[in-house]
Amino acid sequence: MTSCPKRVPIPANGVDYRGKVVLAPMVRSGELPSRLLALKYGADLCWGPETIDRAMIGTTRRVNPRNGCIEFTRMPSNSVNKDDAKESVIYRLDPAREKGKLIFQMGTANPELAVQAGKLVAADVNGIDVNSGCPKPFSTSGGMGAALLRTPDKLVSILEALVKEVGEPYQIGISVKIRLLETPELTESLVSRLVRTGITGLTIHCRTTPMRPRERAIRDQLRMIVSTCHNAGVACIMNGDVTSRDEALALMQEYGADGAMIATAAEANSSCFRSEADGGLAPWREVVHEYVKLCIECENRFGNTKYLINMLIPGKDKEFREAKQAKCYTDLCTILQHDDLMPAAQEVDEILGIAHKSTARSKAVENAIANNDTARAAGGVSRSKNTSPATGGIGPIRTNSIPKPMKAETKAESKPAATDVDVSTPAPQPSQNEVAV
Repeated sequence: MTSCPKRVPIPANGVDYRGKVVLAPMVRSGELPSRLLALKYGADLCWGPETIDRAMIGTTRRVNPRNGCIEFTRMPSNSVNKDDAKESVIYRLDPAREKGKLIFQMGTANPELAVQAGKLVAADVNGIDVNSGCPKPFSTSGGMGAALLRTPDKLVSILEALVKEVGEPYQIGISVKIRLLETPELTESLVSRLVRTGITGLTIHCRTTPMRPRERAIRDQLRMIVSTCHNAGVACIMNGDVTSRDEALALMQEYGADGAMIATAAEANSSCFRSEADGGLAPWREVVHEYVKLCIECENRFGNTKYLINMLIPGKDKEFREAKQAKCYTDLCTILQHDDLMPAAQEVDEILGIAHKSTARSKAVENAIANNDTARAAGGVSRSKNTSPATGGIGPIRTNSIPKPMKAETKAESKPAATDVDVSTPAPQPSQNEVAV
């Protein structure tokens, strides 16, 4: 009679990583709308973007009354004009749609700071993952990310502190994400130490620290790492060159991994989490429409929205070039012809204080200008050269009449909207019909 394989207990509020195809932690690409998009198309779990412990410490937790999202905010510490400073959203999550599926990834190099930051979010997430694999300077320069692979004693102390002071009290799992070391022996030695800290999961990115995404993942050590994790009862998730759900499940079967993580393929098209039997990859226009809708619902920072839009839209399409010029959600919905999202886009532009940046003009305004120009030409009125805008008459024609949100007016909101049409030539006194238009 064979004995059941060893498994560490899954905490009451945690998750079991076995059998899961998950969204990888990606800075900028892993914000709330991207995670919700991945879940919509079949991701089993989502890792949030690496969030530095010091950034979380000192934040205020609040519930957004408009969408129910939980936001951890803080005032900027380096603002030049303190009076005009606005709160920054450091981390945002959806307690309903991400329930039971969200892993908070932390950047840290200090056990005490890791515990302080972990306690802030522990009640709202299902696991905390320590980033020990990011090779980028913003992470490694502070001794975080892949730099922790060179200080295993520190990494072990961080994991043990999180397990004891956050994982156990809040009943969530603690996990770690690492990269391959120079030799299989070094990798095995490190993994053997990490799985004895009380963690419930370990993700191995099958690349060394110097390697970049364009270099093929190395899977020669994967079976050894999986075996080491399983001997301790810890789940092992593989990462690196996994491009779809079907491929993930096949690789899990081949190497014995408990789960698989998708990264860059999800940036290009989040429907990669959908199996071929369920429809496979969706057309990019469908994916982009759903993404923009989620961004508007979450009140996502527009700069972050554009970042992923530039990956979701194929570079050869004209919408790719035009979307780069968008200044707000109204512009974006105009370019992409998302007419059904336009009212919500205009509203969120007001909330975010970017409505005045819009370069889009409604058809009514365009028609009014065209009709006036046609009338002048038909009446023999010559068009004068451009001069300063007229100060008299009826003033600018406004295209946005939605009410302002119930909050104190900011400087950005008090400026005239960029969608106002400046009359660049002194126009004759308009007729009553023109005024009506």
